[in-house]
Amino acid sequence: MKQWYEWLFEHYGEQYDRESFTQGTRGECDFFEQELNHDRSVKILDIGCGTGRHSIEMAKRGYSVTGIDLSEAMLKKAREKAKKDNLDIHFEKHDARVLPFENDFGAAIMICEGAFPLMETDEMNYEILKRAGKALKQNGKLIFTTLNGLYPIFHPLSDFHNQETSQGQAGCESGYFDYMTFRDYNITTFVDDDGNERRVNCSERYYIPSEITWLLFSLGFEKTNIYGAKLGAFSRKHQLTPEDYEMLVITQKS
Repeated sequence: MKQWYEWLFEHYGEQYDRESFTQGTRGECDFFEQELNHDRSVKILDIGCGTGRHSIEMAKRGYSVTGIDLSEAMLKKAREKAKKDNLDIHFEKHDARVLPFENDFGAAIMICEGAFPLMETDEMNYEILKRAGKALKQNGKLIFTTLNGLYPIFHPLSDFHNQETSQGQAGCESGYFDYMTFRDYNITTFVDDDGNERRVNCSERYYIPSEITWLLFSLGFEKTNIYGAKLGAFSRKHQLTPEDYEMLVITQKS
């Protein structure tokens, strides 16, 4: 039986790039370049690459990128976009929990909950971080965003879910937040690639910053820093607060 995220992304390839949360690509890639000291020899792994928006932008800037995703529909769209721009990008179908790479990349990115933290158990989410670390070379950098567990402590998630969205964009209806597991159960409404409105029951894991730090430490990462994730404007200057719905995590394989 397919999980909700598999079903969603298999029917979402055309609409995805129109969503408001995908509009910060260039600014986010500016930040990646800064973190990599503009070293174009660094090979990048884009985990949960979706339609390839970050992979394509980084390839345009001269980086060698491999994008992986579980959704063939998303990968199809990514390949079409790369071909249109005459870009040589390896887009491969892989499950982030069983990546085949080992010491292959100087950096990995995992943005906008493309894989972590959507899995149905904490063990599966942990495995994604583990496999990302295995794919990196020594001193390789991992940059990812994830849901900020401080937010639902201080705010009803309905405050975020009920924000007005433009016509045709995905929306959320709050179900309930389980404070014992830090999982949000909600209904996502979106328009599929055939133009039909669909409803999907979702379950997403929020993480407290100290949890992330410990998970990464246990996997051999060091120099972990966590900031507030601002759409299109990632920065080490944005101190994480309970007002941030997402957090930006930067860490390094020891």
